[in-house]
Amino acid sequence: MREEEKNGVTKMKFRRLLRKKWMYPAIYLSIAAIVLAGVLWYQQQGNDLAENPNSDVNDQVVTDDPFGEDAVPVMESQEKLAMPVDEDSQIVTKFYDYDASEKDQESALVLYENKYYQSTGVDFTKNDEKFDVKAALTGQVTEVKEDPLYGNVVTIEHAGEVSTVYASLGEVKVEAGTEVAQGDVLGTSGRNVFGQASGVHVHFEVRKGDQALNPEEFFGKPLSEIDKAKEEAKEEAKDEQDADATEEQDDAATEGQEDPASEEQGTEPSKDQDNGAESGTEEDVDAPAEGEEGTDTGEGAEQGDDGVADDIESSISTTQT
Repeated sequence: MREEEKNGVTKMKFRRLLRKKWMYPAIYLSIAAIVLAGVLWYQQQGNDLAENPNSDVNDQVVTDDPFGEDAVPVMESQEKLAMPVDEDSQIVTKFYDYDASEKDQESALVLYENKYYQSTGVDFTKNDEKFDVKAALTGQVTEVKEDPLYGNVVTIEHAGEVSTVYASLGEVKVEAGTEVAQGDVLGTSGRNVFGQASGVHVHFEVRKGDQALNPEEFFGKPLSEIDKAKEEAKEEAKDEQDADATEEQDDAATEGQEDPASEEQGTEPSKDQDNGAESGTEEDVDAPAEGEEGTDTGEGAEQGDDGVADDIESSISTTQT
């Protein structure tokens, strides 16, 4: 009985306590204080990790594919463009660059059927001897063909819409669809009809989409540099177009300002011509015809004298009256 009485007293005290007006606000404030303290503690822990990067918590690199497939590392974008030949080879035909010197532009012209054509790549030769041609970058062989002008041609696609072309090959050692690594032998140098003057050589091109780029500017540089060059070329072309459009607008505005003056200058001679025409008409009217000058003048004088006499007589008669 005493325990029940004690429990009853405790419940009564608790109920009385809950009836107090300040009880519920106190409970809410206590909960808010606990939550705020937890948030501040969490932020403090994050700041400590940021200030101490060499702590026991190290970053972990996850190499496993969560979908159960093997992960393939992408390294092509970090690869640097290598020469497709050995270092003892030399360039006999350069890439035609409009900003290059006159000497380099002359060495970038290919004579074919008495006409000069601009080279879209570079030609490598080695004392007119055969040599191995290697892949300049890792990629996939997308095309192997025999061209009537360029000979055997191999095209390799790389990351970022970049492709390399190897033409004038004598022997081809790869097939379309083959995956090749940088430095793999694609074939040997040879001759072709278009570049007869180069002898035994290989014609090498670097393309970004459909645009041919100067390979010499990118040897030893990663593919990202080729992407930047493409973007810069687009920006330069856009700037040139904007500059041309601005010049055309300025010219049009200048012509528009000059037109009123030219119209005024054009109308003044017409006025003079009109004055001249009027004066000419008066002269024509005043001038008598040939052979009638004396006769018309005499008749006019007689009529004038008769009129004067009549006027005098009329005035005298009026006075007398």
